[in-house]
Amino acid sequence: MISKVLVANRGEIARRVFRTCREMGIATVAVYSEPDTGEPHMREADEAVLLPGAAPAETYLDIDSLLAAAKTTTAQAIHPGYGFLAENASFARAVIEAGLVWIGPPPEAIEVMGSKLESRRLMESAGVPVLPGVELVEDADPVEAAAEVGFPLVVKASAGGGGKGMRVVSDPGELHAAVESARREAAGAFGDDTMFLERYLEGPRHIEIQVIGDADGQVFCLFERECSIQRRHQKIIEEAPSPAIDDGLRKRMGDSAIRAATAVGYTGAGTVEFLFGEGEFFFLEMNTRLQVEHPVTEMVTGLDLVRLQILVASGEPLPELPDGMEGHAIEARLYAEDPTNEYLPVTGRFHRLTFPDLDGLRVDAGIEGGSVVSMHYDPLIAKVVAHAPTRGAAAGLLATALRQAAVHGSTTNRALLVRILEHPEFLAGETDTHFLLRHNPAELGRPLAGAEEERIGAVAVALADQAHARSVTPVLSTVPSGWRNLPSQAQHRAYRGAHGIHEIWYTVSSGEVEVQGLGSLDIAELGPGLAVLVGDGVEYRFTVARYGELRYADSPSFPVMLEEMPRFPSSLREEAPGSMHAPMPGRVIRVDVEPGDEVEEGKVLVVLEAMKMEHTLRAPHSGTVSEVRCAPGDQVEAGEVLVVVD
Repeated sequence: MISKVLVANRGEIARRVFRTCREMGIATVAVYSEPDTGEPHMREADEAVLLPGAAPAETYLDIDSLLAAAKTTTAQAIHPGYGFLAENASFARAVIEAGLVWIGPPPEAIEVMGSKLESRRLMESAGVPVLPGVELVEDADPVEAAAEVGFPLVVKASAGGGGKGMRVVSDPGELHAAVESARREAAGAFGDDTMFLERYLEGPRHIEIQVIGDADGQVFCLFERECSIQRRHQKIIEEAPSPAIDDGLRKRMGDSAIRAATAVGYTGAGTVEFLFGEGEFFFLEMNTRLQVEHPVTEMVTGLDLVRLQILVASGEPLPELPDGMEGHAIEARLYAEDPTNEYLPVTGRFHRLTFPDLDGLRVDAGIEGGSVVSMHYDPLIAKVVAHAPTRGAAAGLLATALRQAAVHGSTTNRALLVRILEHPEFLAGETDTHFLLRHNPAELGRPLAGAEEERIGAVAVALADQAHARSVTPVLSTVPSGWRNLPSQAQHRAYRGAHGIHEIWYTVSSGEVEVQGLGSLDIAELGPGLAVLVGDGVEYRFTVARYGELRYADSPSFPVMLEEMPRFPSSLREEAPGSMHAPMPGRVIRVDVEPGDEVEEGKVLVVLEAMKMEHTLRAPHSGTVSEVRCAPGDQVEAGEVLVVVD
């Protein structure tokens, strides 16, 4: 058996592999970049090796550095995780040629299935149904090529996945720009800008089949997962089993997945993905690695897929596999991003990330309190998975866990996930890839606390802040806060929240608080970190945390985030009207305007690259460009002025 494994990855997947290795008595080696210094995956391994640099190309994608780390630590095997080099056949070959065990499928299988074009051809020959498509050969006119496919269509990178290098196009006039943008993104993410066009299936379900191939060449099906709830062609909620698949269809899709994997001599864990609509399914791609969403399969089968990968790589036989699924599992991906602002990734520090201790709940997190989400990597911070006897119970458990979690830090998509899980359409099993096109993500992603709930939270924070101030005061600590010889005005604190500024005027006496605009509330319990208030027979319980001017008040039903308003606010900075700011830290890859240019509303001004995705800055109004303060290649910070449009 393997005795030491190096995981050529980071974040939650590295931690996930380490967990199984520990249970199997296998020593672990982490690799980490400079921005990941001190992060959980680096600290949890038995040994850790620094990959100097920050960008993926010079760290997690550097094959020579990874092999050198394995040699230095005498690791016997390398597990690639997912993303980065997980589906890179050259890396797999290099590992094997270095005399190490590759915990993954044969390089030849990765090579064929890593090219969506090659895999399409192979699937057709294996009798697996595919959608019409055409390769974009060098110098070919995309519009002419599109005539073989028809509109709407999707521009796809032949390499990679995760929604990167992908654009849906309905208008021929938009095709050239979409291909150019997708090529750049694919080249940056995968080092390969080969593109093809494929018929776009309107509103399908996204169903994938988990397979496992043993060392003797047998391939087994471990049932399906539905991954239809997506944004930017990337999954955010996955479940097993699918509410749309019956036993007959499950058998047909499973058989097709086995044919697909057998055709490439597959070993280890992999996933065959299909689009399903109007009773038919079509091959989408095969992921020759462990999937982000593999925990839902583990929850309904009782298997450890990482353990199976290691057994296969070691030449060991697989254990007895289940012949069905038990209960229902749903996974939600918690991202550091803003659904109300086109899913813009958000960098920054997380002060705390904890979830309630509930039966059936599993959390695979890449960060902990104190971790920083960097601009260099994917903004996924945790996968939260619920398992229950029924689909409705699993959805309720997962929504409750997300509502009650303490997520103290950058903006996340938590509210969006909760509202999807509680949406009648989702609960009825009516899910497809257009769910977030039908339902406005800006509306679903608004804060979980409404205006009145946020105001109650502000009262709780004001009282907890008062208790905190009394606990740390160096003098007269036994004198009640706000005490006067004679009656005077109420005490005052102010906080800014998602629903505006809350001016809290309050008077505390005899276990009660009188709040202007809310009336009298009983104080059931109060301290620097806890406020329990009762009004009109309703109990409001908040735990309160403070980080500088930020306040987080978490209740069993909703979280509240507030910013303490200064008593003496400073004057705002002055800047030119029409200033366009960088929405996040990133690298400028294109500047399309110069000073003096006349621009129309919506004109592309600057294109940024951050978190492995392109982000376009457009003119908010027509006018004249008076200043351009950036150039291609510049690293810019969030809020930095890039262009001024008068």
